[in-house]
Amino acid sequence: MYMFKYVMKRLGLMIMTFCIIMLMCFVLIKLLPVVITVQQGQDANIIVQRLVARGYIQNAVLNPDGTWSYDRVPILIQLYNYLKRIFVNGDFGVGVTMPAYRGASVIEVFAKNLPPTILINLYSTILGVPIGLGLGIFAALKKNKWQDQVINVIIILIISLPSVVMGIIIQYFLCFKWNLLPQIMNSGYDYFSWSMFKSMLPPVLALSLGSIAGYARYTRAELSEVLTNEFMFLARTKGLTRGQAIFRHAMRNSMVVIFPSILSEFIAVLSGSLIIESMFSVPGVGRLYLNSITYQDYDFFMLLSGFYCLVSLLAGIVIDISYGFIDPRIRMGAK
Repeated sequence: MYMFKYVMKRLGLMIMTFCIIMLMCFVLIKLLPVVITVQQGQDANIIVQRLVARGYIQNAVLNPDGTWSYDRVPILIQLYNYLKRIFVNGDFGVGVTMPAYRGASVIEVFAKNLPPTILINLYSTILGVPIGLGLGIFAALKKNKWQDQVINVIIILIISLPSVVMGIIIQYFLCFKWNLLPQIMNSGYDYFSWSMFKSMLPPVLALSLGSIAGYARYTRAELSEVLTNEFMFLARTKGLTRGQAIFRHAMRNSMVVIFPSILSEFIAVLSGSLIIESMFSVPGVGRLYLNSITYQDYDFFMLLSGFYCLVSLLAGIVIDISYGFIDPRIRMGAK
């Protein structure tokens, strides 16, 4: 009952937080001037009329010098029309200012670009978790020995480098200098072919190396502390071997902190993939999100902001609830 009340309370706070954040995003993006980009062979009048049709501007007039004058539709009216389109018509909008997606359905483009983002984050997690935990466990068992010192130096070096710098290093050595991997991700939708997987490896490595260092640091710190607790000596005096005491008692207690850190690290990787996707030409939602900000494409920006915001808020709830499942002594919501 305590857990149910706690989850319901957190869900209510999550919905309220989500609405506040999205309202702030809507107001802030609407306060910026409308960007009208016209490429060769495109008619600026068509683009302006789309902006008028979507209810962004009104009274658009072409000036003699070739510039456009317009009046902004009041923000509250735009907000009402936006919410009405979503909840009444199921219309999340169409692309207006991004040249590659003008007139395209926002939700369809989002669904098409979501698999690459999910896959590179999933692959980086699958690669990072076992290697990071293994290095952390090994360093904790070899504490203050040369193996531990070497692992600590590598962890510090990797953590000190942002994922962007890591991506540049991978591009130079693995893709350009040694020609082991392609420099950009392959186009197409055959995501589970060997050629596509190989082209995903550079961004996966750029994202997973930081995660490996983070997992190793958390695991070493927590496991080293647990191994020095009194209950570990008690377990050994009762006849358990060192390996049994570590895996039955030490690992379970240290996972109370390590497992939530895995979930939080996944969110950090998801956020870091925004830049990595652009570096390696990954056709994912992260690259799409950055382009929507650059071109101020309102509907794309709102949908993608909602996606990243919702993922972060849900992850926070999952992390808190996971404490109760990992350690039965923890009861969320109990006084």
